[in-house]
Amino acid sequence: MISILITGSTGFIGKALVLELMRHDYHVSIAVRKKTRLFSDKVKQYEVGDFEYNPDFSSCLDGIDCIVHLAGKAHVIDKTKSSILNEFRKINVELTLNLAKQAVKAGVKRFIFLSSIGVNGNQNNQPFLETDTPNPQGPYALSKYEAE
Repeated sequence: MISILITGSTGFIGKALVLELMRHDYHVSIAVRKKTRLFSDKVKQYEVGDFEYNPDFSSCLDGIDCIVHLAGKAHVIDKTKSSILNEFRKINVELTLNLAKQAVKAGVKRFIFLSSIGVNGNQNNQPFLETDTPNPQGPYALSKYEAE
């Protein structure tokens, strides 16, 4: 059975993904800041603490075949912070790189990172294509692009 670790499991996409994977009998684990009651006891939860402080994921990577990394920061509430971009980078870039490095060290075979369509720009008259030149607008989209 394939073992999958999901970050961002309590978000809109994450919740749906966990439930769908469980429906197909995957072994699902989640890395969370604090434990949640959203899922059945079949979902193994690893409480890793605040994602802003580059947590140690090693306890939840043993035996994992694939990571689906959905966790990210989409809003900065305190607009008086000296650098909003740096606030986004803490989670969207640094956390992503930290998790990816730990995954390599643990021998995880696959790392799936979901970014944001915002890296392509805010608007387009045609559908975006993978061959389009990235054009992130604003601190959030720039941080997601940097993580890519």
